[in-house]
Amino acid sequence: MRAVLDTNVVASGIFFGGIPRAVLEAWSEGGFELCLSPAIFDEYSRVCDRLSESHPGIEYRGLLATLVGRGTLVSDPTSTQHITADRDDDKFMLCARQTKAVVVSGDEHLLDASGWQDVHVVRPRAFLTVLSDEGS
Repeated sequence: MRAVLDTNVVASGIFFGGIPRAVLEAWSEGGFELCLSPAIFDEYSRVCDRLSESHPGIEYRGLLATLVGRGTLVSDPTSTQHITADRDDDKFMLCARQTKAVVVSGDEHLLDASGWQDVHVVRPRAFLTVLSDEGS
């Protein structure tokens, strides 16, 4: 299975744990193929840089480098079409369409766009359930 992870899933997994961390662990164990673009990676880096200021001591750069090194990096797709209510979220939908992946996010703008051109958006907990069912 291929997935595009919203920045909130990656950043929350690194800095706060919980279900988002379980998603990252599932990826690191080979549970799914991570797809991302340079614009998505840049957003991951910016948000983690900002969070590291208030959460010093959490090493995140190595994981981000691993995401790029082991993930499927595709070119930034372009579109003049507005897909989500927050245009900045469109890059996740475009990457997922290009790679035939699911988007994993709790962001309402992305969840509301689920189904656009057969791109589905699922919450992290539901994604883990799907992965677990596939592994059974």
